[in-house]
Amino acid sequence: MKFMYLFLSLCGAASWVKLQAHTSTQAVMSVEAPAPIGPYSQAILTNASTFLFISGQIPLDPVTGELVSNVSDATHQIMSNLRAILEEAGMSFENVVKTTIFLTNMKDFAVVNAVYSTYFTNEDLFPARETVQVATLPKGACLEISMIAAQK
Repeated sequence: MKFMYLFLSLCGAASWVKLQAHTSTQAVMSVEAPAPIGPYSQAILTNASTFLFISGQIPLDPVTGELVSNVSDATHQIMSNLRAILEEAGMSFENVVKTTIFLTNMKDFAVVNAVYSTYFTNEDLFPARETVQVATLPKGACLEISMIAAQK
């Protein structure tokens, strides 16, 4: 096994901590979500199936390959694609601990937020999240969402 040493400095007191480096990772690919449009995986499952890092999803219909352009419908399509990837890894939206939302127009925030919130059933424990506006997204998409999930 590989080990790495991490130097920590807490309150001026230095200490060395020996951490076990987990190198087991596997790609997760769902046929229910669009295939990647570049050199990346839909998701990577790592650390003995503990964490799932899902690549940003744009609103592509996995059957037709067409981009969904209406903001509300696009958000539903992305969340459907993300659900398919989560399920392929044996997880659900309840496992999501962090999301990032990229919008090309921050005026779409309220619509995206309304749709996004319907996919999380525990209103007391929404994932951590940031939402940022970007100049452009792949294929001219209006939004993109990425996620990190963790086994419970």
